[in-house]
Amino acid sequence: MSYKDVEELEPHIQKLCRASLEARKMSYSPYSQFKVGAALLCSDGTVISGCNVENASYGLAICAERTAITKAVSENHRKFTSIAIAADLGKEFVSPCGACRQFLAEFNYKIPIYLTRLDGKVQCTNLEVLLPEAFTPDFFNQR
Repeated sequence: MSYKDVEELEPHIQKLCRASLEARKMSYSPYSQFKVGAALLCSDGTVISGCNVENASYGLAICAERTAITKAVSENHRKFTSIAIAADLGKEFVSPCGACRQFLAEFNYKIPIYLTRLDGKVQCTNLEVLLPEAFTPDFFNQR
């Protein structure tokens, strides 16, 4: 997959990527020190951000993507057009974990995903690539 400088993206996507970088700063990650931020673009143009929140009982941690989606749904947003995720692994891009991929698939199986590094490089992908043959609400509509 190719990547671009954030400045090469459309202005609304630049804003989304920058919002994910800002959300990353709010991370509560005292155990792993691995800060992640996410910014979710809703169909009405609203941007909802989230960060990862760890817990001493590791299994109770919540990822940035799920935080953003949960916040959005609690504010009556259900249609999402894209998401940006920011993390720092040097020159590597950080994609959503399997649970977050499935969580995203609940709302938009084809959602564009912008993996954002601290140096401003962005890898553009989508959920169809990251989670082929996902289990989606469409399965229930086929009965």
